[in-house]
Amino acid sequence: MAFLDSRYVALLMAGSAAIALAPASVAAQETGASEADDSVIIVSARRRDERITDVPVAVTAISGAALEAVGAIDITDIQAQAPNVTLENSRGTNSTLTAFIRGVGQQDPVSGFESGVGIYLDDVYLNRPQAAVLDIYEVERVEVLRGPQGTLYGRNTIGGAVKYVTRQLPQEFALKARASYGTYDQADLVVTASAPIGEIVRFGVSGARLSRGGFGDNLTLPGVENYNKDVWAGRASLELGGYGEPVFIRISGDYTRDKSDPRNGHRLIPGLLSGAPVLNDVFDTRAGLAKPEQDVEAYGLAMNVSVDLSDALTFRSISAWREDTSLTPIDFDSLPAIDVDVPAVYKNEQLSQELQLLYSSDRLNGLVGFYYLTANSTTDFDVILGTTGTLLGLPGLNAFTSGDVDTETWSAFGDFTFDLTDQLSLSAGGRYTSDRRTSRILRQTKILGASPIFGGNAVAIATVTDFEGSAKFTDFNPRVSLSFKPSQDHMVYASYAQGFKGGSFDPRGDARIAPDTDRNGVRSYEEIYDFFLFEPETVDTYEVGYKATLMDGDMRLALTGFYSDYKDVQIPGSVGVDANNDGVFESFAGVTTNAAKARFKGIELETYARFARDFAGAGSSLTFTGMLGYIDGEFREYIVSGVDLSNVRKIQNTPKWTTAGTLGAEVPVGAGDLALSTTLSYRSKTNQFETPSPYLDQKGYALLDASIVWTAPDDRFSLGVHGRNLTDKRYITSGYQFVLAGADGTPVLNAAGNPAPTLGREGVVTAFYGNPRQVYATATVKF
Repeated sequence: MAFLDSRYVALLMAGSAAIALAPASVAAQETGASEADDSVIIVSARRRDERITDVPVAVTAISGAALEAVGAIDITDIQAQAPNVTLENSRGTNSTLTAFIRGVGQQDPVSGFESGVGIYLDDVYLNRPQAAVLDIYEVERVEVLRGPQGTLYGRNTIGGAVKYVTRQLPQEFALKARASYGTYDQADLVVTASAPIGEIVRFGVSGARLSRGGFGDNLTLPGVENYNKDVWAGRASLELGGYGEPVFIRISGDYTRDKSDPRNGHRLIPGLLSGAPVLNDVFDTRAGLAKPEQDVEAYGLAMNVSVDLSDALTFRSISAWREDTSLTPIDFDSLPAIDVDVPAVYKNEQLSQELQLLYSSDRLNGLVGFYYLTANSTTDFDVILGTTGTLLGLPGLNAFTSGDVDTETWSAFGDFTFDLTDQLSLSAGGRYTSDRRTSRILRQTKILGASPIFGGNAVAIATVTDFEGSAKFTDFNPRVSLSFKPSQDHMVYASYAQGFKGGSFDPRGDARIAPDTDRNGVRSYEEIYDFFLFEPETVDTYEVGYKATLMDGDMRLALTGFYSDYKDVQIPGSVGVDANNDGVFESFAGVTTNAAKARFKGIELETYARFARDFAGAGSSLTFTGMLGYIDGEFREYIVSGVDLSNVRKIQNTPKWTTAGTLGAEVPVGAGDLALSTTLSYRSKTNQFETPSPYLDQKGYALLDASIVWTAPDDRFSLGVHGRNLTDKRYITSGYQFVLAGADGTPVLNAAGNPAPTLGREGVVTAFYGNPRQVYATATVKF
């Protein structure tokens, strides 16, 4: 499929607008989440507005005001507030997201892999993780749903969903400016303005300039920083209706440009060829790859429509088109040597249409829906093995890969809740999904360095893979829950849900390592097809929960226990390729299999308590917000070359314990209010990959944050000071490893005590770290 024709975007949006203007009789309003008081939190986890304590779903809701109060920077900060959740930057990028919930997620961001966790921007599913590290500005709330989602949402997601919801425009003129300045020359400015245009039409625009100096420096490339930030972003929206009108239409567009310097890792071992020592500062790098210039550009259009057709029926339409391009130089070895240098470009485009019909009555509530997505994702990258090429007499040896994946999917879904009595409710739903993947994979051996697409003059000397394949995956996934409310403020529930993630083809596959199953000396198309293909995976999740509002609203509690049976787990991997068995790895390839079965069981606790009112004067309060997540995950089966290695494999990106507690106080100071908070969070040992790594696996660690914010009367003006990672803890979030290791991950050392490289000659063991201590001040003005 070529890139999507923009005419289709216009047709879908025009169709949605035409439907939206149909006659309606009852007012509809997209209210979103609100807090009438601290004891009432409204969420739309089931596509209708409900108190969070009435929703039989494991969901964490965080308001935009709460995120601003603690100085949250981007969506990865959410992981400190939601149990059993991992959200982080993907290795060598600033804006690509790695997301895991309850042990399910996606590590590798290349085309062909479907996300295990769905990221939604105003109900629009982001099909690819590039440009998905959304900055926190003008957000109304973030909802984190844990467990399979499919009977209520446009795209089925097997692990969970993160919903990023922006604010609805007010009916009066509004202007807001928020500025931040802090360590590492952090300087942010967000300006938002909106105004009514007539009685029922409103227009709004937001612009953001987000910048920060690097936490470290590139010691090879003068003037290039490491871990810096250079982002321009904006959103604009036009709204019609709402606020009591029978029709609500929002047309919105967003744009993000990230020109940050390349994010390179810290070597954990000396250079095995050059002898380059390990640097003292983990944020410094010696990476020498400078092309292509780092550049991430993402933008999209969406139209959300809601129409009340009657007292009981509401129609909704969500139409969207998105596109992003990421140019990035990834220096795996993080050395000046051209050893494992990977210039890469990711391009993604998607078009989606979701239709919903919602029904609401005294006893029965629910929806039926239809979802369609067509998308194209391409990944082109070199693996320049200069030192290996010198050894082989092939100057500028380059293993070039071009992967192009088309996705076309549609689904029909429904979910209804019937109140059997005033206290007992039964919910049931199901989803039918049809996914089709068409993949084209070109692998070439080149010499003379970088490919022309990256400004080089490489010449192809052999085509080792030229593959095209298509596969269709279908499945039906049910969900059922039973909830009981002994009183208005207490609920217990039990549920079962099945999740499904479609299969695909590994876009980095190398036909030379496909097994010759019939041993005739020729790898047939069928053998290559079967080797590149990986099948869908499914998870069956059983959940019990208790939610309560206690002490006249001064305490909230949510306790969840879950058990998940994970089957046909897709295991992506990357290996060096020694095609002629001469002991030299002259290429790189991806190998993805359905090698595993896994089991997860765990507990999640979320609580909020207000201990005191008016303890230091009228309007003062003392609060505690806490979360605790425990997950026991293990592989039941993990087959590699016919051998079960489940006893030496670990669940990646899933610490056994995640916990955090925030102590907050609000006291009147002068004519305004002073809010103080401190947060201590802890994550236990985290494995970066299924194979343990003594280099990259991160031991348990704690982070300490604190904030002080003074707000003037009527919330017109505020000043704040925020501190993140105040103890300046160093902790690994991700990394690359290409050295020889045993089945249990133990490095295989040579006589000199060094590991043997499996790609390049310097040895690749590089780590990426979480942010160091940051302190910054914020000022907000509203008109």
